[in-house]
Amino acid sequence: MYRILIADDEPIERKVISKKIQEFFPGQTTVFQAENGREAIEIFEREKCDIVLIDIEMPGMNGLDAAERIRGMSRECSIIFLTAFDEFNYAKKAISVKALEYLLKPGSDEELTVVLEEAFRICDEGERRKTSKQATDEKREILDGIHSEEVRMNVVAEEIRAFIAGHYKEDLSLQDVAGAMRYSDAYFCKIFKKYFNRSFIVYLNELRIEKAKQMLEDAMRNIKDISSEVGYRDANYFAKVFKRVTGLTPSDYRGMALQKKQKQPAGEE
Repeated sequence: MYRILIADDEPIERKVISKKIQEFFPGQTTVFQAENGREAIEIFEREKCDIVLIDIEMPGMNGLDAAERIRGMSRECSIIFLTAFDEFNYAKKAISVKALEYLLKPGSDEELTVVLEEAFRICDEGERRKTSKQATDEKREILDGIHSEEVRMNVVAEEIRAFIAGHYKEDLSLQDVAGAMRYSDAYFCKIFKKYFNRSFIVYLNELRIEKAKQMLEDAMRNIKDISSEVGYRDANYFAKVFKRVTGLTPSDYRGMALQKKQKQPAGEE
């Protein structure tokens, strides 16, 4: 579960953002709310949040000062500023606390989704680093008799992989796969991260993009159709995810792939 803190002095704003997060990422987040900077610091320290979405203009301690204190407590948390003011000084301060993003209100659902997915990826990387430090202890446990359980769970992991490969084109959620495997959402999320080293949404996006890359090598296939075939209902969102994963737009990737293909000697694929 990703632990997310929303700090905003407007109750309606907090409620709207919280609802969107839970709708976009069901079963994957725990959301906490603060109405000012001081409360945000207290909740962050108590709940050990992974991600902070914080308004800048708040009474008492503003979001910039609170974010600076939060950054002092954690170098790895993702800080996302939300503000109605497009001011250079604010942006400059956001950079100084190594904020992940500076979103202007009112932001679109797509902007919020994209930046949260990036924050999830950063959380996953941090978890992988922690996991690598525990590798020696885990190997010792296996030698002490857990090997049979590991074998069983590897089989489960392959079943999960096969299920997703067969359904990635659909509007697939973590709950769908957990239900098919007959696990609770929380337990499935735990074993998924352990065996795939990433969150469900990150894994699904990477799989879809790999499939899209194969399709893009066919110059006759329409990019909008490809986005739909790999499970994205919004072609623009598909393009953003594709660029974040590959560093290229779908059109640029297609151009490079076709150019490379033309340079190959006859008979080679």
